Amino acid sequence: MSSPTANWSYPTAIRFGAGRIKELPQACAAAGIRRPLLVTDRGLAGLPITAATLDILDAAGLGRAMFSQVDPNPTDVNLAAGVAAFKAGGHDGVIAFGGGSGLDLGKLVAFQAGQTRPVWDFEDIGDWWTRADASKIAPNVAVPTTAGTGSEVGRAGVLTNSESHVKKVIFHPKILPSVVICDPELTVGMPKAITAGTGLDAFAHCLEAYCSPFYHPMSQGIALEGLRLVAAYLPRAYADGGDLEARAHMMSAAAMGAVAFQKGLGAIHALSHPVGAVYNTHHGTTNAVVMPAVLRFNRPAVEDRLAAAASYLGVGSSFGAFYDLALGLRSEMNIPEKLRELGVGDNRIDELAAMAIVDPTAGGNPVELTLDAAKELFREVI
Repeated sequence: MSSPTANWSYPTAIRFGAGRIKELPQACAAAGIRRPLLVTDRGLAGLPITAATLDILDAAGLGRAMFSQVDPNPTDVNLAAGVAAFKAGGHDGVIAFGGGSGLDLGKLVAFQAGQTRPVWDFEDIGDWWTRADASKIAPNVAVPTTAGTGSEVGRAGVLTNSESHVKKVIFHPKILPSVVICDPELTVGMPKAITAGTGLDAFAHCLEAYCSPFYHPMSQGIALEGLRLVAAYLPRAYADGGDLEARAHMMSAAAMGAVAFQKGLGAIHALSHPVGAVYNTHHGTTNAVVMPAVLRFNRPAVEDRLAAAASYLGVGSSFGAFYDLALGLRSEMNIPEKLRELGVGDNRIDELAAMAIVDPTAGGNPVELTLDAAKELFREVI
C-alpha cells in the first residue's frame, strides 16, 4: 500500500468570544487597514448591531463607510457596485460583515478591486488563481453575524453569474481574511428561521466533509467534532436565541465546517447550488431540505462511517441512528419537507441536474453523481 500525499492549508487568526467586536479597530490595524469599507447585506445594514459596529469604527477614527447592495446570493452586479464604492471612497481594505453573502461579497471586493481581468478568470479551476496580481489584493477582516457558512475562514467566495445564473467559486489564497472576529453576541438577534438554516448549513459542511472520500485526517476529525457541536447546541440556540453558550459553540461549528470541507463537499451542495442560483433560495435551508435524499443515495458508500459518527455523537451505532438524528434536527428546526415549499418547480429539473453534475462540489461525493442520478434526486426533493 502506498503512503498518501496531499496539500493542506489551515485558516487565519481568530479573536473568539463575547464582546470582542470592540476589538475591531485593533483587528484593522493588524491587517494594515486605515480606511475600511464595511460590506454587508441589505437586511443587516439597518440593524442595531451594524450601527454599533460603525460607531466602534468611527470612534477609532476609521470612519463609517458602508456598502450594502448585496443580494442573498451575491452576483457579479453586486461585486461591480462594491468595487466602484471601494475605489470611490479611497479605501485600503474591507470589513466583511454578516452571513455568507456579506462575507463572500466583502472578500471578493477586497480581492477584485485591484485586478484588471474579469472575476470569472479566477474561478477555482487548476491554477487559475495565479492569474491574479497578488500585490493588488487589499486585506480584509471578517466578522460573521451568523453561524453557518464559515466563510470567515475561507480562501474563496461564491458568486452567481447574473446572466447564466450559475454559481462560481472564486479562489485565491489572499482572499483569506487577515483577522476574524467571532463574537457570539452578534448572532443573538438572528430570527429562528435563519438560526435553523445557517446551523444546518454548518451541519451539512461537516457531514459532507466527513463523508468525502479524499484523504485529509485533520479535516476528518474537525468535521466529526463539528457534527457533535451542531447536534448538541443548535437545538438550544434555536429554542433560546439568547443562549450565549449555544451561540458560541455554533460559531465554532460553523468555522470548523468551512475548515473541514477542504476535504471535499458532495451532492448536498451540488444540488443546492443550482437551486439557489436559479430560484434564489436560502443556501443553508436548501441544503437541509435535500440532505435526507442524499444520505440515502450515499448510504452504500458511507454506512460504516456514519455508524461510527452516530456512536461518537451518542445516538446509537448505525447508519439509521445518524439518519434519524439528521431528520430529527430538520423537524425540530421546522425545515420544509420539499423544495416546492421554497418556490422550486419541477419544470426545470433537466437544467438543474445538468448544472449539478458540473458543480465543483459534485466530485467530492462518495457515490458518483451522474446526470440520471441528479435528475432522480431532484424529482425526489422537489
